[in-house]
Amino acid sequence: MALSAKDLRITTLDKDAGILNRIKNYLGEPYYENEFGLIYNIDCLIAMQSLPNELINQTFTSPPYNIGKEYEIVMPLKKYINWCKRWIDEVYRITKQHGSFWLNVGYLQISNKGKFVPITYFLWNISDFFLQQEIVWNYGAGVAAKQFLSPRNEKILWFLKDQDNYIFNLDDIRDKDVKYPAQKKKGKLRCNTIGKNPSDVWQIAKVTSGQNRSSSERVNHPAQTPRDLLDRVILAGSNKEDLILDPFLGSGSTFESAIANNRKFIGFEIRQDYCAIAKLRIKNFIEREKAKNAQLSLL
Repeated sequence: MALSAKDLRITTLDKDAGILNRIKNYLGEPYYENEFGLIYNIDCLIAMQSLPNELINQTFTSPPYNIGKEYEIVMPLKKYINWCKRWIDEVYRITKQHGSFWLNVGYLQISNKGKFVPITYFLWNISDFFLQQEIVWNYGAGVAAKQFLSPRNEKILWFLKDQDNYIFNLDDIRDKDVKYPAQKKKGKLRCNTIGKNPSDVWQIAKVTSGQNRSSSERVNHPAQTPRDLLDRVILAGSNKEDLILDPFLGSGSTFESAIANNRKFIGFEIRQDYCAIAKLRIKNFIEREKAKNAQLSLL
């Protein structure tokens, strides 16, 4: 049974910034902090091992895909899977009973076996999480190809700690683009007046680069997750004031979305240059929001 905010008893600790101070007691001073969250320049496995059980409401992350990006060291497949199991087990331990884990992964190549093998094949059942659903993230930009079909999607595995009690806010993510909103059956509207279920295939544009096609939200990071995708995940799987975790912070998309949607946040990133990118991005976002609110107050 999916739970809404009114079904959950929120502790005093989670009602205010005390949760962030509690985290600092375990991990020390962060690389960057504000009233909404914390960024630590640290290996996520080391950080999570220092945290207590059942602290996090929701985790979203997109870890290294083991394909040779600038931020990763390619491992043998078995070692990569074992490494993933170690940090995913820590995510499970620190997730609250009604919490969830949303894992975004792509593909890797296996010599003499496969060219675009979904990483989900190796990770979906390596932990105690319950797999609620696989979501297909379909985007427009991708690899140009002549000898194979151009890849245009990645996967998001939506995991639950408790398959019977979890947060799912469908009304917050309904798709308002309904083709026949006034269509009726036996005198009653067929469609929800708020919008339709967005389904398990999400058509969300990728963050692109390039002189003439760069996305407006683009920062200097090679694998940036779009805000539109993060907003949908966070609105669907958590409630206001909940604590969101991203163990592989990267460009800081998850942190920005958490702030925009009134959540608390903690993020880990092993590279200091990426921490600097995320810090600047968040500071700029907060300044833009302040300026926007100031303009609105004058109307």
